[in-house]
This record gives sequence, C-alpha cells and structure tokens, in this order.
Amino acid sequence: MQLDQPLTEKEFNDLDQFLLSDRTPEDTMTMDTLHGYLTAIAIGPEPITPAEWLPKVWGEDPQQGPKFKNAKEEQRIVELIMRFMNEVMITFEVAPKEFEPLFCEQEVDGQALLDAEAWCWGFWEGMELREGAWDAIWQSEQAALMRPIYLLGADEIEEDELPLVEDPKQAHALALEIEANLPAIAKFWVPLRKSPVTTLKREEPKVGRNDDCPCGSGKKFKKCCGANAPQA
Repeated sequence: MQLDQPLTEKEFNDLDQFLLSDRTPEDTMTMDTLHGYLTAIAIGPEPITPAEWLPKVWGEDPQQGPKFKNAKEEQRIVELIMRFMNEVMITFEVAPKEFEPLFCEQEVDGQALLDAEAWCWGFWEGMELREGAWDAIWQSEQAALMRPIYLLGADEIEEDELPLVEDPKQAHALALEIEANLPAIAKFWVPLRKSPVTTLKREEPKVGRNDDCPCGSGKKFKKCCGANAPQA
C-alpha cells in the first residue's frame, strides 16, 4: 500500500462518489467532513489507531457499514482513506503553514465565500474520540485558537453566538481564522502528544547471574531463580 502517495484527482473523485453513494449509510462522512475528522486525529493530543477511527467514517452505528461489491473494492476504498489521512499527517510534519482545509464554497451576492461548517463537524467528531485529552488546549492561553472551530462545529453554541455562524460573511471570516490557526494548534500538541507505547521503568536494580539470589536461598542467582530466566 503506497500510503505516501497523495490522491490523484480521479482517486479523490472516486472516494467522494463512494462516500455519497447509496451503498453507504446515510450518516457517512462527506469528503469535507472526513478531512476535518482526519485533521483532528492527525494533530490531536494522542495517536489513535485506524481500528478505532475508521469505523466512525461510516456513521454512528458500528453495526452499519458500507456495502462493498467485493473485497477488492473494500481494500481500495480503505487504502484511499488511509492515503487521505497520510496527506494530512505529512503536510503537518513538513509544511504545516501550507495545510489547506477542505472547505466548501458558496456564492452569496456574487461573492464566493468559504463554508467551513461540515469540515468543523468532522473536526469535532475527531476531537470527541479523545474528548478529555483536548482539555489542555481549552484551558490554556491558546484557547482562542479553538473558538472558530467550536462556533462552526459544536453541536450547541450560545444563542448570542448564532449570528456569527448564520451570517455567511462572518462564517467566511471564521473559516479564514481556522486555516490560520491550525498550524499553531498542531504545534501546541507536539511536546504534549502522548505515545501509545508505555515505557516500563525497572524500579529495582537488575540481578547479575553471579550475584546471590534475592530469594534468600543462599545460592547464586544463575543456579536458583535465574536458572530459567531468559538470556538478554
């Protein structure tokens, strides 16, 4: 699987069409929602395995999933999603300021305005996979970076905040803020990002094979409890 290869235009369109097809559950993510979802997972506080995040691409019900024609189609679609994720991850690793969220556009009074709502819904879904782990940024001096994502992505916002998202021009301004803020959000988590692997620290000094056995038998460790110990 060539995960380091970005999607071609045809592959992007093929994945888009499959996500929108009648062979996927009604609440399957669209491409813009999926992009926001993958972004939150890629830059968030701790790694999340595909085994956990991939099923949620198809909606909230884990029992429901896409109806693939065959195993080959399933393999191809999953590969395209994984490569889509890898594009996000690689961009943040090598050129975070060049990252472009996949926002929709809408025309209002002859003006093309960005519509980031669906992308933010996806980002919010990604955050909810590790909801408590995101508290650090909300409680930090960088909390303002998250506000535009909250306004456009949260299930509920305050009533006095509604005009900020209902006015297309103000929503467009929020989308521009999000694009500008994402590199800083990603940077916030770099020193804090948790590893899925726990390093075990030896609390007691290692017993040499020629030392007295710590069990108190009076024998050498290699002749007692260490007789069946694995060799380093």
